[in-house]
Amino acid sequence: MDIAQRERRFSHKTTRRAAPSRAHARWQEDDQGGMTDITITETTTSDPAPAPDAQSDPAGAPDRPREAAADAVIIGGGLVGASLALGLARRGLTSVICDALPFSVSKAPGFDGRGYAVALASRRYLRHLGVWPAIEPHAQEIRDILVSDGRVGEKASPYFLHFDHAELGAEGFGHMLEDHHLRLAVLSAAEAEPLITYWDGAALERLERGPYGATAHLADGRRVTAPIAVACDGRSSGVRANAGIGRIHRRYNQVGLVCAVRHEKPHNGVAHEFFLPPGPFAILPLKGDRSTLVWTERAELAEALRAVDDAVYVSELRRRFGDFLGRVSLEGKRWVYPLSLSLAHEFVKDRLALVGDAARGMHPIAGQGLNYGMRDAAALAETLGDAAERGEDLGELSVLRRYERWRRPDSVAIAAATDGLNNLFSNDLGPVRWARRLGLYGFGQIGPLRRAAMRFAAGDRSDLPAAMRG
Repeated sequence: MDIAQRERRFSHKTTRRAAPSRAHARWQEDDQGGMTDITITETTTSDPAPAPDAQSDPAGAPDRPREAAADAVIIGGGLVGASLALGLARRGLTSVICDALPFSVSKAPGFDGRGYAVALASRRYLRHLGVWPAIEPHAQEIRDILVSDGRVGEKASPYFLHFDHAELGAEGFGHMLEDHHLRLAVLSAAEAEPLITYWDGAALERLERGPYGATAHLADGRRVTAPIAVACDGRSSGVRANAGIGRIHRRYNQVGLVCAVRHEKPHNGVAHEFFLPPGPFAILPLKGDRSTLVWTERAELAEALRAVDDAVYVSELRRRFGDFLGRVSLEGKRWVYPLSLSLAHEFVKDRLALVGDAARGMHPIAGQGLNYGMRDAAALAETLGDAAERGEDLGELSVLRRYERWRRPDSVAIAAATDGLNNLFSNDLGPVRWARRLGLYGFGQIGPLRRAAMRFAAGDRSDLPAAMRG
């Protein structure tokens, strides 16, 4: 059964409960957003969240208050959490970011092989947040996208799909960015913003939600109160699980192998996606004669590839990569990510909203993970900003449902699309393979369909938040 068939409709009440139940959870997050050692207990309360005081940090640091209050507390300080905080600040709203990672890790300099495809709409949002000028010198424009179907060891199929940025006008598809440039710019901007308090090394111990607000209790004894808590803590979100929000979850028998290579010939800003039987193999251009590779492989072979040395790894790369960019060599680290699908049944609860991978995590086949997280952040910032201007309670369920109605249908659609595409293009039956190739070629010959797909890749659509529109 595919994701579209499994999707269910949920009916919601928007009235506030007199004495809502809240779950307390204790967990530790690993570097990849995983969750361990969960203990959940249920309590009920009708008391308001405790008011903050001016006590100092239990460790004795006078510049680290023990308690804080803001318009929103954001759990998770990665790219999406920090961009949400910046979006809220543009609307005059304060926030406290609680990130388990210390800055020594999250802002570590140096290229590590990872990169992001930043679509046109996300680039507009980053410009709105004031961080694009710091990023632009490091951004590689994606000028063309070539999509083809094939098998390892065979010549490239003559039937392929070509997206030319010139058809979209001056703004194009978007850009490729190295992870460390993007992360450093966004996190530094959030740290410098007066309306944002950024607590790094701040692991969440438990989150309480009551009728008057949410309180985040940290492992070091500090706490934050706010009308709303926002979960930006990844696909295995402890906050989501703690709130009792279920999800559709599917583990693929695939692993994403991510690395960067330097190549002999220029890429000319062209992104390539080869659909191979184990999964897509993407070559995404970076500044200079370098590219990020996102290589989807069956779990069994991927596990074996983890153990080989760089020479063997490059040899396997070249079997799939070919020689059209000349000699290649590895740059940075090699990364391995198990692939899965995750879609939360609800994006909001009383005093809580899910954003980014905490709400939905998809197969990387379309390269849209970060872009959908940015779209969540922009939509929630706009929803809360508008509510504040009307004098509404930011954590009211009726307010948060507006965000959910805006973002969840789009998330269901992209989850179904990426799941379906992965199933279709990972099928190696001969008739299906030839039908795919002819379908790709035919699709590319129909101008309106081709341009609609290009606008999708750029994230340029009518229902965007105002900060993402042209």
